[in-house]
Amino acid sequence: MDLEAFEAVHAGEWAELDALVKRRRLSGAETDRLVTLYQRTATHLSQVRSAAPDPTLVGRLSTLVARARGRLTGSGESAWRDAARFVTVSCPAALYRIRWWTLGVTAASLLVMVLAGWYVVSSPEVQASLLSEAETRQLVEVEFANYYSESPHASFAAQVWTNNAWIAVQCVLFGVSGFWPVYVLVQNSIGVGFTGGIMVANGRADVFFGLITPHGRLELFAVFTAAAAGLKLFWAWIDPGPRPRLQALAQEGRALFTVAVGLVVALAVSGVVEGFVTPSGLPTWARIAIGALALGAWLTYWIVLGRRAVRAGETGDLPEYLTGEYRDVTA
Repeated sequence: MDLEAFEAVHAGEWAELDALVKRRRLSGAETDRLVTLYQRTATHLSQVRSAAPDPTLVGRLSTLVARARGRLTGSGESAWRDAARFVTVSCPAALYRIRWWTLGVTAASLLVMVLAGWYVVSSPEVQASLLSEAETRQLVEVEFANYYSESPHASFAAQVWTNNAWIAVQCVLFGVSGFWPVYVLVQNSIGVGFTGGIMVANGRADVFFGLITPHGRLELFAVFTAAAAGLKLFWAWIDPGPRPRLQALAQEGRALFTVAVGLVVALAVSGVVEGFVTPSGLPTWARIAIGALALGAWLTYWIVLGRRAVRAGETGDLPEYLTGEYRDVTA
């Protein structure tokens, strides 16, 4: 693309759009003209980005398009509308689209946990290779239960949330490798399975399940979902379908990062349960019931709203005015 020639051809339209944006009052005809010029300039921006990404011109047109959109929609109203749309449409749609990946990852991870736990329970030699007799007694009688109560509730909840949220984001960000989500899943599943196996083998199954069940269901499901999102991104690179590979990666990456943002919220709820409910003096059934309510609310949120959004054609991707993928309206 010859940028000088392109700018010479369209500079008049950009100047006209800039003048309309600055005008305090617009007639009906001027508003229609503003909409038309906004769409054309957005298309010009997309063309420059894809063919000749000159940073000066891209910055100039991006600013002009953003100002025009703000004039058309109202910036404050638009921000609230975008936030509401993210919560009620984009996030649940992105989560619902990967539901089968999530279920597959969940089933595989739970199987690894059960096999790892059974391996430990069925073999005293394996237990001995993992921990000495003194270490096993310390874990079973003291450390496992104390882990949830030795720190102040608020700081413990924040620490757990930060750690798990970072793991979830990594699964999505590095999912295109195909390796990192699998590594996280295997490491996490074997760790939980081995710990559970040691507790069960030493007659403390009630302590293990009584402490891990309240928060663990939502926490583990969120990690499984993050890994599923990362693997879905990897698959978009392997099999982009009719889309160009880079476009498929960009679209899936944006939509699946939406999943990561949603999971940060879910893990915050899980962290609150782990920090305040798990170590509380409530009866075991009450703590488990609270955890079940948290998981049920999360599943209801993305299944109900997600199904509705996906049926309406939503994918969880960003709106086109934020991605630069505008349809051609230059004619």
